Amino acid sequence: MAGGTIDGFQVHGQDIPWLLRHWAEHRPEHPALVWEPAEGTGRTWTYAELLRDTERLAAGLTGRGIGRGAKVLVHSENCPEMVLAWLACATVGAVAVTTNTRATPAEIAYFVERAGCVAAVTQPHLAAPLAQSGATLEWVAVIDGTAPDTVPFADLYGDAATWTGRPIEPLLPFGIMFTSGTTSRPKAVVHTHANAIWASRSGPRSIDLGPDDRYLIHLPFFHVNAQSWSFFSVLGVGATAVLTPKWSTSRFWDVVARHGITHMSLMPFCFGVLAAPNRPETALRVGVFGQIAPALDTMLGLRVYAAFGMTETVTHAITGKPTEYLPARSMGRPAPGYACAVVDPETGRECAEGEVGELWLRGQRGVQLFLEYHGDPEATEAAFVGDWFRTGDMVLLGAGGNVFYRERDKDLLKVGGENVSAREVEDVIGAIPGVTSVAVVGKQHDFLSEVVVAFVIRAANAPDENTLEKTILSACRERLSDYKIPRAIYFVDTFPLGTLDKVLKKSLRELADARPAV
Repeated sequence: MAGGTIDGFQVHGQDIPWLLRHWAEHRPEHPALVWEPAEGTGRTWTYAELLRDTERLAAGLTGRGIGRGAKVLVHSENCPEMVLAWLACATVGAVAVTTNTRATPAEIAYFVERAGCVAAVTQPHLAAPLAQSGATLEWVAVIDGTAPDTVPFADLYGDAATWTGRPIEPLLPFGIMFTSGTTSRPKAVVHTHANAIWASRSGPRSIDLGPDDRYLIHLPFFHVNAQSWSFFSVLGVGATAVLTPKWSTSRFWDVVARHGITHMSLMPFCFGVLAAPNRPETALRVGVFGQIAPALDTMLGLRVYAAFGMTETVTHAITGKPTEYLPARSMGRPAPGYACAVVDPETGRECAEGEVGELWLRGQRGVQLFLEYHGDPEATEAAFVGDWFRTGDMVLLGAGGNVFYRERDKDLLKVGGENVSAREVEDVIGAIPGVTSVAVVGKQHDFLSEVVVAFVIRAANAPDENTLEKTILSACRERLSDYKIPRAIYFVDTFPLGTLDKVLKKSLRELADARPAV
């Protein structure tokens, strides 16, 4: 038998519209999506209603020229219309390009151009930066409001009865998310319908999510955690997703109690409210985090499930459950469907137990792994060695096949859960007159884990430090999202150098951490 036929069998005849129809048929009255806004009245969609409204939008999108392969920018904060637009694009065979709402006009222009978007869905307060980007789009629809030269989102709805469906193509792309690596510009990660099906099948098993459970989605829906780890896990078992605009400490326990939340994704900023001494009794029992942490189980009053993944791996690629009694601080072991190797990134030699190396993962592209970086074949090729995807994360292979996180490539910063390319920030600052050299690193931060800081060497004829700092920060605000903007500029005469005059960023991080908090 042909290898491609065998590889494709597990997703044969399945895509996102098929998954929606499946639950609309078998659990039509069960809540699928619950909207819990910060203000105003919420709403619940059953599986039958979710399918109906998705197909209404699909009919309307088709009437506006959106069909198979068309790219639609979905630039929105969490709201049900964003989810419906995302699902409707998948239904017609189009690609929803979900982007960070903190992006500057220049970054939005890059997203639109790189992905080739022809239309957009956004919100009133985000319509202005979209317009300022100068992006050429056939139409822009605005959710719950108006803006110049746009159409109301409600006008996108058509008659669901006119939507006749399309052939199932599991490997057809359905989504693009931009992710920062160590290169200077974000890469457009392409997910297929088969990726979604894989996430819907694998995700629930990794976190013991059942059909009557409720997953709280508080992280941005333009990220893989909300889309694949959370929402597709819910769709995989016909459970319920409770969507909020964003994290809210003050409303958290009320939302959890009223909606019977059982599962959530954990971030460090969640720990304070979860560990509060006056924590109420609720149904919340599972928190999905990056490592096995028995101490957190006790402190937070729930079971912490370890899950490692990234946009390119679609869902959890390394997992661990409390019931497996894995070593503390372990990431777990490779999830079914993924092969794992720890490799010396310089030599390509496979590391022995106890050695630190780069984590490589193997799976079928377009199923367990992303399909490609859209419009960037060079980056796609560089990300793979044969069938193996190079994650850029440094890990240690321990006894019993347990994987322990050691250190990420430090040119990729993690600011409050957002990836930041040091190179991207350096490219902006390095182009400013008066800057001879720049090195960007992460400085430890109590709430965000780390923040961006820049070490700068001034040119002999440069303006004074205060003036140059203002120029640097102004350029960064114009070209970079707010979380990428340096919290501090440190002017120095030289950088610590290693062999071959390579800047020792480890030493710069230590210098930054020794400075006053920012």
